[in-house]
Amino acid sequence: MQSSLPNEKELIIAAQSNPGRFAPLYDHWYNPVFLFIFKRINDKEITADLSSQVFLKALLAIKKYKFTGAPFSSWLFRIAINEVNMYYRKNNKEATLALDENDLRKLAEDVGEEETEENFILLADAMNELPEEQSKLIELRFFDKNSFFDMSHILGMTEAGTKMKLYRVLEKLKNSITLKRKREQ
Repeated sequence: MQSSLPNEKELIIAAQSNPGRFAPLYDHWYNPVFLFIFKRINDKEITADLSSQVFLKALLAIKKYKFTGAPFSSWLFRIAINEVNMYYRKNNKEATLALDENDLRKLAEDVGEEETEENFILLADAMNELPEEQSKLIELRFFDKNSFFDMSHILGMTEAGTKMKLYRVLEKLKNSITLKRKREQ
């Protein structure tokens, strides 16, 4: 995830008193938000529309933004997740995620599987069976490379709760892969 602006708090305060001063925040965070959405939509035009919605909503709500210790980006990514979810609900589409082989390698390692083509296929199948809330944890940690701190704020959970849920999902993936492997034998 891209790092915060050095003077981000001052920029937020300035935008809260004058929405015309939101531009530096937009300029800094547009590309990371765009890429975050694109990984989930895989369509540039729709991603551009949803990214615009994210920043329009952020601009309209900037006066209500509260400094809680969470990064400003967590607030933006939470809005982005909501926009993506609304898009899929509105269009009755199944959520997708573009998977990178390096991301799968890291996930396979954390699940305790060797990095083989067969295991990647089993892992992808097991991930497809996860409920949305659980797959979101995997996406945020392994594919978007968020820290537990950032994830907790994006999801509106405690950091400890986020860790616990993620480790349970990893265990569930491991068990699912083991079951699939036994069925194939």
